[in-house]
Amino acid sequence: MHPNIHTKFTDISVEQTLLDDRTNTEVIAQELQKLISLELKPKVKDIDEKGEYPHIFLQKLGEIGGFKQTVPTQFGGTGYQGLKFPVQMIEAISQECLNTGFITWCQFACTWYLQNSENKYLLNNVLPKVASAQILAGTGLSNPMKHFAGIEKIALVAQRQAGGYLINGTLPWVSNIGSGHYFAIAAQLANSDDYLMAIVNDSLPGLTLRCNTHFIALEGSNTYSCIFKNVFIPDELILAVPCGKYVEQIKAGFVLTQVGMGLGLVASCIELMQEANKRLAHVNCFLDDCVEALENELENLRLHTYILATEISNHQHVQDNKFFREVVQARATASELALRAAQSAMLHLGAKAYLEGSTVSRKLREAYFVAIVTPALKHLRKLLSHMKDVATD
Repeated sequence: MHPNIHTKFTDISVEQTLLDDRTNTEVIAQELQKLISLELKPKVKDIDEKGEYPHIFLQKLGEIGGFKQTVPTQFGGTGYQGLKFPVQMIEAISQECLNTGFITWCQFACTWYLQNSENKYLLNNVLPKVASAQILAGTGLSNPMKHFAGIEKIALVAQRQAGGYLINGTLPWVSNIGSGHYFAIAAQLANSDDYLMAIVNDSLPGLTLRCNTHFIALEGSNTYSCIFKNVFIPDELILAVPCGKYVEQIKAGFVLTQVGMGLGLVASCIELMQEANKRLAHVNCFLDDCVEALENELENLRLHTYILATEISNHQHVQDNKFFREVVQARATASELALRAAQSAMLHLGAKAYLEGSTVSRKLREAYFVAIVTPALKHLRKLLSHMKDVATD
């Protein structure tokens, strides 16, 4: 049988960490298990079908220290090294509800951006509030990630002004945001090949949030279009400028922690298949992607991801192209495995899965999201192809 969430947190260990870190994460893992059972599980259908935004879950996750693990102690965190815990946290939540796993990743990603900045104002005044989820936060880096990969044009342009920058443009979709929320942006400096990254919120004059799109899944992710019309961003909100070196520092963590979404989704699909096999194993055995095969692939991906997440605390690895290639490959594998597992779960359950409102139909829609959200599977394969070409030059 697949291990339960608490076992995954406390019993699977790729590399030993300090005893204090283990004790701390085990306590939070136990609290997270309670939170998932009491606060999230009863809400999943409303999140999926009614687009309910589970902000209370995020706030309570912040209260138990879920986002503080990697934050340095001087900024209110616990100084945990590596990203294994965030990956496992996102994995556990995504196993129950990918929508909530995704916005958990959004909150963590913004924390990650802040803790890697050298801006003292952000480190001292904004990071502690985001890391405790007193302020909810998103990540507006879908467009710049695709821009840097040569997929689309940059959406925002920045003009230097006294004491800050004037921003214009539109970001089509930014998740886990709303009134009072913070989110990160990247903009190209006018008449320059350089870029900046900053933290913004809707209180800045000229910044408007619009919700005019509905999705087939992840509707409870509070996703908005963000319109910037002469929005002045003061220097105290700038994460980095120019931001080339900074992006290299954060990109592996951005991509790797998303693997947790795929891990959790695949684990939940395997559980559904195991349940179906209690009645239908005699015929399900003729299907591709059986339980045992998917379990083995999931375990291999999980353990490899945990190793990468542990090693990411070594800044030499972060700057290493070979290391980032492994991160990108893990993320691509998570997308591919999620698609296969969700399809197999549908076929294992048969007509029962095809009913409106079935859990398996939600898993199928969620699997497509894992493969579409930035960096999408096609984006990841483009990166892998480019990195292979560079390696052979």
